[in-house]
Amino acid sequence: FDITVEARDKGTPPLSGHCKVVVEVLDVNAPEVRVTSLSVPVPEDASVGTVVALLSVSDRDSGANGRVRCAVWPAGPFGLVSTFAGSYSLVVREALDRERVSEYEVEVRAEDGGSPSLLGRRGLRVSVSDV
Repeated sequence: FDITVEARDKGTPPLSGHCKVVVEVLDVNAPEVRVTSLSVPVPEDASVGTVVALLSVSDRDSGANGRVRCAVWPAGPFGLVSTFAGSYSLVVREALDRERVSEYEVEVRAEDGGSPSLLGRRGLRVSVSDV
């Protein structure tokens, strides 16, 4: 915001001065990722599309700073499906094999559209049960 300020005294003749004040508003509201439901362990024979967790993602900002993109890191057998605004399902994307990997550390990352963008994250431990 650019604000022009003028000050005038009560002298005779009155004198005045002015300046320009620049106010820069910084975005400090990072997106928040909350786990609303978690179904673990996941059986190793779970079909592709099986829901592992339900997540809620929000950002208190408006405009570009309030728009959020979500992803799972690292890329692996789980992915995100947007169910409706601000709600996501963590789902099985590919076949699981407990003998190869019995537990996954998954991080859901939410990045806003601000400049610079801010990042919110939530870690999940997903164990795989033997079948």
